[in-house]
Amino acid sequence: MIAERIKLLRKQHDLTQASLAKRLGITRASVNAWEMGISVPSTQYIVELSQIFGVSADYLLGLERHCTIDVSGLSEKEVAALVSLIDCLKAGGFSSSRR
Repeated sequence: MIAERIKLLRKQHDLTQASLAKRLGITRASVNAWEMGISVPSTQYIVELSQIFGVSADYLLGLERHCTIDVSGLSEKEVAALVSLIDCLKAGGFSSSRR
């Protein structure tokens, strides 16, 4: 679970394994090992990954299914639009069969 979440979050943040490794002060091979499930990050790196990606450690570890979104800097109208989009996605409004 953590392997998939690290990879997904890294890609969502438009980071390469090398750039994430550099931010953490580790090797690219370490990040690769985490993403392949060969090893798991230490507590220190779980905390750092959570901060980099803006998610809780529980989410990163797969202990909770929901994720938070930082809406700071957005207007109330923009936040409302995001909420509407999320509601639509939850209702299946953008299924792949429509494409």
